[in-house]
Amino acid sequence: MDANPVLAETIRGNWVENRHRGAFAVIDADGTIIASAGDIERAIFPRSAIKSMQALPIFARHADEKFHHTPEELALACASHHGEDVHVTKVAHFLDRMGLSVNDLECGAHVPTNPAAREAMRAAGGEPSALHNNCSGKHSGMLSVALAMGIPTAGYVGREHEVQKQVRAAVEAVIGEPLSEGKCGTDGCSIPTYAAPLRAFAFGFARMASGKGLTPEFALAAQRLFDAATSNPLLVAGTGHADTLIMEAFKGRVMQKIGAEAVQCGAIRNKGWGYALKCDDGNIAASQAMLAKVLLEIADPDDAQRKLLEGYAHQTIKSVRGAEVGELRAV
Repeated sequence: MDANPVLAETIRGNWVENRHRGAFAVIDADGTIIASAGDIERAIFPRSAIKSMQALPIFARHADEKFHHTPEELALACASHHGEDVHVTKVAHFLDRMGLSVNDLECGAHVPTNPAAREAMRAAGGEPSALHNNCSGKHSGMLSVALAMGIPTAGYVGREHEVQKQVRAAVEAVIGEPLSEGKCGTDGCSIPTYAAPLRAFAFGFARMASGKGLTPEFALAAQRLFDAATSNPLLVAGTGHADTLIMEAFKGRVMQKIGAEAVQCGAIRNKGWGYALKCDDGNIAASQAMLAKVLLEIADPDDAQRKLLEGYAHQTIKSVRGAEVGELRAV
């Protein structure tokens, strides 16, 4: 197997310290490859980058009709939020409207991802709950599917639970690929994650952006989820995060979502193009540099958007004392 190309590198002083290999694909809803690099047929775990696909059963099982989910709730269902007060409050309300509570979440607890929220919790002597888990919004959406189906919510994270079967079927329908038990793991939040070709996830985002190749129900659902996420970018990630800043800057034109281990997926909505990217060594910052370079080339940024993306494509490395000592850059 040939190695993927170097797509980003870390420079310290006058020497290359790290080389980050990866692959990416930009594809339209007909499956035409607009741009790519590396082995786009290699199967990857998409992790949280496909939460919008995993939220489709909310519509397929009519949970949206039963609970009249707000755009904010749909955004949280697509989110890897940072556990800030706004996230915790809104997820708690999401659950309460369905007659549920934090005790029904099976994602586990971790401290807030946002440093300020984490420090505030520590200073107050607080303890994290499952509401602070970055996936609690997604899990709330999955609980709504169980309730809409009239089935027990307990164990909804299990591979054989009907909710996860619905999620698997929705992802398969969108990416046009079967998901195999032979390429299955457990995500950090305890739900199954299935590996499939990088190309397939880019294709799936193109289909969600355009509606082409999807059932009318899924086409409308995808539009509603993308509208919700891009209209509420703070809920999808958090203060200062690349996903939030990029979606804010592009004002609905770009749907962007990170996944663990340096996966980046999304869509240029006005073009109907989807993209998927993976940095092989799992370096998140390097994957953001790669992502920024791709978006600079395909998203037709204006001056403000270009300035934001350039900041990620060329990231200054500083010493503890604040001196500039290097750069992480896309190549």
